[in-house]
Amino acid sequence: MSIALACWKCGADLKDLPQPLGRRAECLACGAELHVCRQCRHYDSGKAKQCRELAADEVREKTRANFCEWFQASTGAPAAGATASGSASLDVLFGGPAAPERSADARSELDRLFGKD
Repeated sequence: MSIALACWKCGADLKDLPQPLGRRAECLACGAELHVCRQCRHYDSGKAKQCRELAADEVREKTRANFCEWFQASTGAPAAGATASGSASLDVLFGGPAAPERSADARSELDRLFGKD
């Protein structure tokens, strides 16, 4: 039985690859290595060492094949911005080009909070 997987880099369907993914598995569409942190269900960019598995050894290169014993291929879609630099998220946070149009509302709320009218 095959698990529905998508490449962490290009999002291509990985249904034709044998499961579980071997250490040398590569995406048939883009050639990306797949036994990598970014493809793992434990990967979490918001956690220390970007991994939810506390017992796992740190892997510095999250997009290179590794020997992590805790690796389990993620069955979800690639993380939002998996191939992006993260600048879109920073733009939203700091009011750059991708900031929500509610920035005026946010500014007025901050002014109200700090007693500026």
